[in-house]
Amino acid sequence: MAFPTSPSTNDTHSYGGTSYLWNGTAWQSNGSGTGAATGGTVVTTGGYKYHKFTSSGTLVVTTPGLFEIICIGGGGGGGSFYGAGGGGAGGYVYKTGVYLASGNNTVTVGAGGDTHTKGTASSIGIITADGGGAGGGSDTVAQGGGSGGGGRGSNRTPGTGATGQGNNGGAGDPSGQWWAGGGGGGAGGAGEAASTDGASHGGDAGTGTNAQSAWATATSTGDNGYFCSGGGSGKGSGSAGDAYDGGGTAGATSVASDAAANTGGGGGGGGYSPLNTTTAGGSGGSGLVLVRYAV
Repeated sequence: MAFPTSPSTNDTHSYGGTSYLWNGTAWQSNGSGTGAATGGTVVTTGGYKYHKFTSSGTLVVTTPGLFEIICIGGGGGGGSFYGAGGGGAGGYVYKTGVYLASGNNTVTVGAGGDTHTKGTASSIGIITADGGGAGGGSDTVAQGGGSGGGGRGSNRTPGTGATGQGNNGGAGDPSGQWWAGGGGGGAGGAGEAASTDGASHGGDAGTGTNAQSAWATATSTGDNGYFCSGGGSGKGSGSAGDAYDGGGTAGATSVASDAAANTGGGGGGGGYSPLNTTTAGGSGGSGLVLVRYAV
């Protein structure tokens, strides 16, 4: 069988010395040979030229050919109110052998979502990374996205992550004195569910990925070399869920934190305050597009 019969959009496949990319409808020939381009912030190191886009812009292909691409969607915002779910990370798409023709290629860098809001997708050409799903909060349910948001305690259901881009959020728990939320999903793993032992402990965030840490080092991006970590969940009367590299931390007696910019991290979920006040969820981190080729 020459080609996979059930590909996902943006899948690549090599056959007969030529690279192909599935555009959602058909296999598209990517040609052969290394391309060249201008645009974005350019870094040349380690035998590669990198083009970094931390905001939307244009990649101008001066030599058509094959490129490597990392596309990261904006992270989802955390839910608000006590026991809220953490925001899901933006989608993480890494592709090799992507053919780009000569001319202008629009680059869209997605924004992180505010409280209760899904992140915005990032894209270049036909490659798209979905925005992260928002965490569940007061009167809202967790959303799906690149990675899914964590569920709030009053509504256990977490958001679903996109296949090949991220993971599901963790379920909330309504059994404790004060409901606890689930962690937001990340590119490296699903969000953890809240405890179900009545202690109202929030679930930890899903981890991010550092699979392309050399790219992060070369372009000064990521958080400790990681991208797309989920947001930590809000606490009930117990402890809040932890967040990891770039993901927003959960609220306790103060407002939850935002995820780091240009990491696609999810925002932290709101927590329980002993003063009987509610805390808002943090915003997701903005997305990122990186392009590189050998020089």
